[in-house]
Amino acid sequence: MAGLLDLLNSDLGKTLVSSASQQLGQNSGKTTSALTTALPLLLGAMKNNASSSEGAQGLLSALSGKHDGSILDNLSGAVSNQDVLKDGAGILGHLFNGKEQNIAQAVGSKSGIDAGSAMNLLKMAAPVIMGYLGKQTRQQNVTDGNGIGNLLGGMLGGSGQTEQGLVTKLLDADGDGSVIDDIIGMAAGGKKGGLGGLLGGLFGGK
Repeated sequence: MAGLLDLLNSDLGKTLVSSASQQLGQNSGKTTSALTTALPLLLGAMKNNASSSEGAQGLLSALSGKHDGSILDNLSGAVSNQDVLKDGAGILGHLFNGKEQNIAQAVGSKSGIDAGSAMNLLKMAAPVIMGYLGKQTRQQNVTDGNGIGNLLGGMLGGSGQTEQGLVTKLLDADGDGSVIDDIIGMAAGGKKGGLGGLLGGLFGGK
């Protein structure tokens, strides 16, 4: 089963990093760092939503329709498309219930980019990861909640509970920055196999 490491080290991942870096005016190192933080949080939130039968069916419906993977055919053009970014904002709103700024602050703090750039990166990444999931569901014939949960868990490398817990804490943060800093510290030095281990191992060095 394809995981985040496979995705980010693939031609698709490299194109996403290159295109997003150009759009954001950031170097590829910072963009890569931001994505290694952002993608597990996005997937963790999706897995959390898919834990209910209603949420799972809603996700499967989106993956079989609008997010069928066609976005991957022209990724470099997609990240600069305003309709795609608007779609990304909608996905973030659905996943994080209006607390997207907390997520952007977390991604920015971990990677060293400003929160505005982090938010734009999240808007770019959300439709891409949805498209990637859509393609995976077709290839693996995923048709139910258990299947989509297993797919997301596989991509998270077995650390899905950690990501879901981190997402919950980010959403509950009061926005004053201190809670975010604490969570970033946890993410950076988390238990092996959790978010810290996953982020540390994505681009070399486990």
